Amino acid sequence: MNAVQDPSLAANPLLSQWLSFAVDGRVRASTGKVELGQGVLTALVQVVADELDVEPSRVDVVAASTAGSPDESYTAGSMSVQHSGGALRRVCAAARALLLAAAAERTGTPPGELTVCDGRVGTPTGPGPTWWDLAADVRLDVPVDSAGPAGKSRADHRHVGRSLPRVDVPDKVFGRPRFLPDLRLPGMLFGRVLRPPSRGAVLLELDDAGVLPLPGVVALVRDGSFVGVVAEREEVAVRAVAALRGGARWQERDSLPAMGELAEFLRTSPAESTVVRDERTPVDQGAAPADATVVMARFTRPYLAHASIGPSCGLAQWQDGQLSVWSHSQGVHQLRTEICRSLDLDPSAVVVQHVEGAGCYGHNAADDAAYDAVLLARAVPGRPVQVLWSREDELAWSPYGPAMLVEVEAHVDAAGQVLSWRHDVWSNGHTGRPGAVHCPPPLAATTVERPLELRPAIDPLPQAGGGSSRNAVPLYDLPQQLVTAHRLTTMPLRTSALRALGAHLNVYAIESVVDELAQLAAVDPLAYRLSLLSDPRARDVLLTAARRAGWGEPSAPGTARGLGFARYKNRGAYCAVVAEVEAESSVAVRRLTIAVDVGLAVNPDGVVNQIEGGAVQAVSWTTKEQVRFDRRTVTSSTWETYPVLTFSEVPAVDVVVLDRPDEPSLGAGEASVGPTAAAVGNAVAAAVGVRVRDLPLTTEQVVAAVLAAE
Repeated sequence: MNAVQDPSLAANPLLSQWLSFAVDGRVRASTGKVELGQGVLTALVQVVADELDVEPSRVDVVAASTAGSPDESYTAGSMSVQHSGGALRRVCAAARALLLAAAAERTGTPPGELTVCDGRVGTPTGPGPTWWDLAADVRLDVPVDSAGPAGKSRADHRHVGRSLPRVDVPDKVFGRPRFLPDLRLPGMLFGRVLRPPSRGAVLLELDDAGVLPLPGVVALVRDGSFVGVVAEREEVAVRAVAALRGGARWQERDSLPAMGELAEFLRTSPAESTVVRDERTPVDQGAAPADATVVMARFTRPYLAHASIGPSCGLAQWQDGQLSVWSHSQGVHQLRTEICRSLDLDPSAVVVQHVEGAGCYGHNAADDAAYDAVLLARAVPGRPVQVLWSREDELAWSPYGPAMLVEVEAHVDAAGQVLSWRHDVWSNGHTGRPGAVHCPPPLAATTVERPLELRPAIDPLPQAGGGSSRNAVPLYDLPQQLVTAHRLTTMPLRTSALRALGAHLNVYAIESVVDELAQLAAVDPLAYRLSLLSDPRARDVLLTAARRAGWGEPSAPGTARGLGFARYKNRGAYCAVVAEVEAESSVAVRRLTIAVDVGLAVNPDGVVNQIEGGAVQAVSWTTKEQVRFDRRTVTSSTWETYPVLTFSEVPAVDVVVLDRPDEPSLGAGEASVGPTAAAVGNAVAAAVGVRVRDLPLTTEQVVAAVLAAE
């Protein structure tokens, strides 16, 4: 990717937007990407250290802020190393060339005879100036030259390609204040919001007589059905909201589909249909050949919650006409846009600063909590207000990963060769992030006296990987493909981005049907996949995972193996997974063997962490998780009603990272989700002899599939 093609550099072309040299001998690198627990800060440190010839310990990656960081849109789609890493590589290479030119002029030494070690220039006659000595002689407020240096070759890397320890982990291991809930500002107050009892509920009456007299209560805020309390201490705010809840009278209505009819709701609701791929020829758009075998299958998944260990948090302060916001949002510039749009503010009066929150892959309630804090802080000018959501609020009111339904129809000949392939997916949109055009506003903005419309979530454009249709197009060499996405235009539960977006169920469906076709053809599932793949990197990850897992050898007693494969977004990382599953009284995943190709692995240990994390989360989604609701509201608002994978249930995970040092780096955070889900599903089918097409793979779902097959 060159400077012209790089979207981060195109939007932020000046070197000074990315890089500065502090007087204390440190390098400050700015990025619009944020740390979500994925380790991106460490990878960016390695890139900067290599390109500038400094030790990683000298590099500080500055947390994203609208006050000075480049706008790189959202931290999403496993694109941080590609976009921010690629931009910093070019920026640092350009800055290094400018600094060397300045050093050559100062020392009278040709640039080709200069060396650099930890930021100090060396000449044939001895030590020369440092980068920090030269910084005053070099202008960084110039654009990156698209014809300039693109960065070092792999052979010249000292830090990229090594497993550098995570720069963010020590604080977290030793319990040092690092997360947003740890932040304490002078004069800080604490806020809590009274949530409605159900979707669409309207507040009719509020008995607040006993709240304001409570010791420590500073303010009561009511705007329509939005109600919140500001107090000197958090526990006081919690008690006050509990008291308000008992004195509130609401008008409620049924607004959700019956949970048992969710699949039918998805299939029949109004939707916007988009043909993602149509490779049919006119003669093939009619009926299937008379001698073709038709395989038809329907797959579903429920709504899924982010279910982070820590709930969302926001902090805001209004002072002297300026609004400061601290948030673990994945898009600080976009959150500012949404705040300004919703409250009719000038962007120059608002600064949003990123502070780490609980790890999250996708759009959770971080932006909603920040907006809550903004509304409550407006009632106490000059004092910062922190809002921490409760566990119940987090599970019941955060945006969800959409429920989905996929139908696949494949026609095969007598030899098992695919003649045509049709894939339809029904889903709510997968993007409701703040700041995006036509996206839903923050939660609180829909409950105030003059509410904003709760518009249905949209899908990313196909060139951004799609949403509902992400990985709906198989990477296999299949003829006559017709792939269509149906985005629902009604949204009973608020949905937005959740790790891998539509790839979770789309890959599950594709890989399940491929396994069925292999069975029909009486061919080993690995061999069948290889017969459909011409991409050598795809074949390599499949063969590597299979060899590592002992594919073809007997499984451990009581277990069965399954295989799953995909290339994330069909242009990202390649990933193949072999799952070993025990399915007696319940589904238990015992082992995952994973091969991944992310091109140049900037930090191999970081890649392993990401692949492991995505795989474990996929196991939890695929075997346990589902949002439950009645006709009015979500009922799974505790860990007891929304169980996730426990530590004792986490399988052993073995990850092999294929070395591709000459290939561009690809993101790892979401690549293992679909293949892991598919591998688990295929292993369960091998274990019980029946394919379970409705997720999660609970005992009830498996038994239902067995009974349906009898």
